Amino acid sequence: MSEPTHHEKSHGSQHIVPLKVYFAVFAALMVLTATTVCVAYVNLDWLNLPVALAIAITKATLVILFFMHVKYSGHMVKVYVVAGVLFLIIMIGITLSDYMTRGWISVPRGWQ
Repeated sequence: MSEPTHHEKSHGSQHIVPLKVYFAVFAALMVLTATTVCVAYVNLDWLNLPVALAIAITKATLVILFFMHVKYSGHMVKVYVVAGVLFLIIMIGITLSDYMTRGWISVPRGWQ
């Protein structure tokens, strides 16, 4: 038998994650979900939205890293994940810039 090439070695092995890691991530997600519910009942004034978004981003990051196995993937997978997140941020930014600037131009009286 011949020795497997580097290409065969890199695609044939998979990282096996211990169950306790999954349970720890699940526990963290449940704690963050409970925190989200608790924060929803507290009036933080202008901080409600940033706190809720920070918790949501943390939960999404945990899901992406562990349940989608991005943490144990190669560099190209991480590049594609970051590119996807940046594209999402750009699309949300373009949408918000359109929505926030709609009142800047007045509509002529006859068009109302």
